This record gives sequence, C-alpha cells and structure tokens, in this order.
Amino acid sequence: MRGRIIKGVAGFYYVAVPKEGVFECKAKGIFRKEGVKPLVGDFVEMALLDAQEKTGNLTGILPRKNAPLRPAVANIDQAAVIFAAADPKPNYLLLDKFLAMLERCRIPALLCLNKVDLAAREDIVFFQETYAQCGYPLVLASAARGDGICELQRFFHGKTTAVAGPSGVGKSSLTNLLQQEIHMETGEISRKLGRGKHTTRHAQLIFLEDDTWLADTPGFSSLYLQDIETEELKTCFREFAPYEADCRFTGCMHIHEPGCAVTAALEKGNISPQRYKNYLELYQQLKEKRRY
Repeated sequence: MRGRIIKGVAGFYYVAVPKEGVFECKAKGIFRKEGVKPLVGDFVEMALLDAQEKTGNLTGILPRKNAPLRPAVANIDQAAVIFAAADPKPNYLLLDKFLAMLERCRIPALLCLNKVDLAAREDIVFFQETYAQCGYPLVLASAARGDGICELQRFFHGKTTAVAGPSGVGKSSLTNLLQQEIHMETGEISRKLGRGKHTTRHAQLIFLEDDTWLADTPGFSSLYLQDIETEELKTCFREFAPYEADCRFTGCMHIHEPGCAVTAALEKGNISPQRYKNYLELYQQLKEKRRY
C-alpha cells in the first residue's frame, strides 16, 4: 500500500492513503540501519497491520524530489510567502530573507499580502512596486473579507505548497478559509492526528483537495539565511540576473565596483531601491557572520 506522510510525532508517522484514509505507522528498523529518516511529505510504501484500526509499518520511501526545508519537509512544489499590509506592517528585510532562501533552494514563490482592508492605498502600491520587477506572482488578500481566496486556490491547485510568514499576518485565517471554500472533508484527518494532543508544533501537511496540500512547518515561518556564502547572495536576487553579464568585472558583487550594470539599472529605476537596500544589509550580515 502506498501513501504520503502528513505528520510525524514521537516515532509515529501518519500516512494518508487515497480513498482509504489516514494510517498510523511505525518505521521499520531498516531505516535506522541505513541512516534514513522518513520526512513529512514523503511518498512511502507500507505494510498493513490492522485494517480496522488503520495501523501499519513503513517499509520503503519513494525517491524524493527535494527536501529543502528545516524542519525538513520533502517534495515541496512551491511556497506562499504571506505578509500583512498592516497590523503588523511588512518587515521588508525579513521578506527578502524568505525570498532569498527560496531562490537558493530553487523553490518557486508566490507573494500574498494579507489584511489589505487595513492598509492605506499608498502602502499597498509601494509593496506592489517594490516587487513588480522581481517577477513574483502577487495576491492581494483579506481574510476578513474573503478577498484573494479564489486566486490562492488556483495557485495551490494540484501542488504541495509551503506556507511561510511571520506571526500575526493571518496564515491560519487564510488556510481555514481555503479549507472552508473548497468544502473538503478533513474531519477524519483531524481525528487521526489528534489535534490538541501534542503541545509541540510539528511540520505537517494540510489537505485541501486531491493532490493539493499546504505544508505548515514551524521552522519555515522563522526562516533565516543559513549556509550561504556572501558570493552567492546576488544570485538570490532574481532581478539582478538580466544585467550581470554587462558588468565590467567578472564576479562583480554589485556594491561599489566601477562599471556595475546592476547599480546602473538601480539608478535608472529598473531595480527597487528597497530591494537593493536589503541586499546590501543581508550582504553585510553574511560578511559579519563569516568573520566570526
């Protein structure tokens, strides 16, 4: 029998099997011997122990497409980076940290600006203009009014999407609306996972509809740049790419070098000053970290 791990708690793995439900499984000793740990998001093979109680043993892990997140979640297709337009106002430096890490992991991203009903029009326009040249899809949403839900549904359909963003931006409110609007039966999964039973938050997949999952990972909601060299950072700002070939020097870091095509594009208004300012700040942070 094959399924997908949607949560792992205290050595138990909860496996969703299409048309069969959720099974509580233990991993066979062979995984420990081979140094392989099953991850949320893994597609797995399992041996059935009790059909009535829906229990089994994991016997194999199918090949992974990726496992880029911490805590690790496997087989992610894309990410939705959710920030609020107000209450709290966007932290642009933190947002660009999220986007830089996703670029490094080669995970496509969507930007979702929630709580637009609470923000001044000029603040929303500034956000739009800041990210217009980056090529990220942008959804303006309001969980309070239900705005943007249909657009998010279209973006999520048929894929596994990691949800990222700081506390208080409305990730849970949007997720609840998505489940409510799609009208899918999730009661069995909720009962099997025993929500409220475990106080520690764990990575998990939230079922929306066939082949459509949201990956809620506590670590991903506080993602910071890790294991990245200063020389790599420029590749994580996608709007630099069209100009880099025209820089005078190979290996130009786009900071103070003469003949830099990226800073020339900045002066012409083709690159957001806010994004470039954050690039310099992140570069400096990585440089200081490297020093110690």
